[in-house]
Amino acid sequence: MDNFVFNTTKSFINQPGAIAQLAQICRQQGIKRPVIITDQGIVTCGLLAKLEAVLHREDVPFFSFCDIVADPPESIILQALESAKTHQADGVIGFGGGSSLDSAKLIALMLSSEEKLEDIYGIEQAQGPRLPLLLIPTTAGTGSEATAVAIVTTGETTKMGVVSPLLLPDVAILDAELTLGLPPAITAATGIDAMVHAIEAFTSAHKKNRYSDLLAKEALALLSANIREACQNGSNLEARQAMLLGAFMAGQAFANSPVAAVHALAYPLGGHFHIPHGLSNSLVLPHVMRFNNSHCHELYAELAPIIMGAEYIAHEDSKAVSIELIKYIERLIGKLKLCTHLRDLEIGEEHLPTLAKDAMLQTRLLQNNPRPLNEADALEIYQQAW
Repeated sequence: MDNFVFNTTKSFINQPGAIAQLAQICRQQGIKRPVIITDQGIVTCGLLAKLEAVLHREDVPFFSFCDIVADPPESIILQALESAKTHQADGVIGFGGGSSLDSAKLIALMLSSEEKLEDIYGIEQAQGPRLPLLLIPTTAGTGSEATAVAIVTTGETTKMGVVSPLLLPDVAILDAELTLGLPPAITAATGIDAMVHAIEAFTSAHKKNRYSDLLAKEALALLSANIREACQNGSNLEARQAMLLGAFMAGQAFANSPVAAVHALAYPLGGHFHIPHGLSNSLVLPHVMRFNNSHCHELYAELAPIIMGAEYIAHEDSKAVSIELIKYIERLIGKLKLCTHLRDLEIGEEHLPTLAKDAMLQTRLLQNNPRPLNEADALEIYQQAW
């Protein structure tokens, strides 16, 4: 019997220009006074004004909190919560990248349930209820609009997650017009991030299931076929929309078949050196895949024709196919002009043991890796990436 439980976003709209429907969606969800949770980058590039104009036209009173930062600390989440309370918000709109969407999830929950942040860290500690929640991604990467997880920075270099189906939004809006101005470097890093989600979901040691496999494969088909075009020709709306849908599907996949060592080794890079999450994943991805290859080469070989497309050459030996896939991914990262070495980001070789030690704290992720990984293994992977 293939028994599994699958949780996902209640409803989503996949359509360029879909934010024009925002006021109508608010009314359908019973939201009369939304709070928009976003960051200054969204303000600077003019996207927030575009969103606010839709609500203004429909005379929807709202408040925008625009101070979310990458890898948001607890203090910023609590500031946003107090601002939303002052506004007497009855619904939350998360708008931006993964940090803004994650923050919006927590605010929608804590506004309604009055639970304290420190009490809901971990798996299914939150009790709820939460306010109506709409999530609108402006990058095709994190998949936060499809996941039941929110990540918070809890110390100098440490992060914790809130994991609960309550964090899944009522509606996700995938509107590629909001991603047209995204620079190639961010498009590339977030796109690789989404591909990592799908690859790790497909090879996860726990909760891997037929439905997550279907989504992971389709996500990789969309992402692999469009990532170079989206980076080289950022105005290609069709490619941008395909990337958004691919990232969403990858999010659905890893929300139910969780990610593993790539993310576990990426988190310390963000915590210690503030490297963006997508780039952190990209830096360690080929090296973790090479480490895992002995334990999941059949699965990598299954993904190879999907990811490699016309460059795929069939081999009878799945190990040979998987090695070609890893080489292809390394070439792809290079073609996207992403940094490929830790040393190029002012990370010294002397920092690697600390990174390896911190990676071992990510037990929630490491348990999902297809091959058991210890601190010495983590150090060797970082050395390869250095």
